[in-house]
Parts: sequence; C-alpha cells; structure tokens
Amino acid sequence: MSRLSIHPEGNTNATSPAEPLLESDDPAVIKAELAKRGIEFQHWPAKVKLHQNSIESDILAAYAVEIARVQADGRYPTVDAIRITPDHPDREALRQKFLAEHTHAEDEVRFFVEGRGLFCLHIGAEVLQVLCEQNDCINVPAGTRHWFDMGSKPQFCAVRFFDNPEGWIASFTGDAIAERFAKLP
Repeated sequence: MSRLSIHPEGNTNATSPAEPLLESDDPAVIKAELAKRGIEFQHWPAKVKLHQNSIESDILAAYAVEIARVQADGRYPTVDAIRITPDHPDREALRQKFLAEHTHAEDEVRFFVEGRGLFCLHIGAEVLQVLCEQNDCINVPAGTRHWFDMGSKPQFCAVRFFDNPEGWIASFTGDAIAERFAKLP
C-alpha cells in the first residue's frame, strides 16, 4: 500500500527520527498533500503481469497504451523501463547512486508496474517520504531535491518518462540529508 510520511527537515537520524508531521496510506490524502507541493501522484492500473524474464522491450510493449497516453502531449518523448531484482548484479551500486540527494533539469516521471520504491522529496523545511508501489505514478518536478531508495533486496519495475533523449541525468547536491532518514529494509 502506498504511504506518505512528512518529516521536518531537521530530522535527527535514521535510527531515532523526529515524529512525522503527517503519515497516511489514504490515496486521497497522499494525492492532496503532494499536490499542495506541486507533485503529481496518480493510481494507474498495472494491467499486465510481467514474466520474470521480461526485458525492456517486453515491458514497454505491455504498457504501450499508458505510454502513448503520457506521450500524447509531447512533453515526454523518451521512455524506458528499469527493472531491479534482488539478484541484479549492480543493485548495490545503483542503490547508493540513487540514495544521494540530487535534482534533475527535467521532471522525473515514474509509473511503477511492479514492486515498490521510496521517493524522498526535500521540499523547503520538509522531507516527504512517498512509498510508491505497483499502480503508482509520480511526477517529481524539475529542480526538486530528492533521493530514491529501492531497498537492500530491490524488487521493482518502473516505466520512466523523460523530456530528453539522454534519459536519467542527475545533479548531486552534496547534502548528506538522506543519511538522517529511514531507508527501506
């Protein structure tokens, strides 16, 4: 189940965090709270059960209708799919890269077609932890400071939309704030 936790930026540390300002697993509350901060959050049905050996082209073909809907306005001409499993050879290196706070010059749009991941959004004096699961689509606006945790045994697949052909390009902030917040097990 999707979940939102809003914490003060000055959270003490990951083992004894400050009390959250808000916690909810109600989709309407999650959507409304994120919308107040310029973050789009939607539920889309992940209609296709992917085979464990599905490759990127299979995933993109399975979700062609959803992809076409997002790309119809021309904002996100580039799309790919990322699938990380507990046996992925680069899972730890990818986790460490995504855990560092960063921004993008473009929106970060992710549709989770299986599994889960934790987006942590550093907005003003708050950190919003958004647990995204299958059927969730999140659009993090360009310039938003954030990090992403896939957990130590990741299991997720997401369709990613980009407005440039290079795909995922991050500008790391150098802020160690992510170390002060809980991660996925």
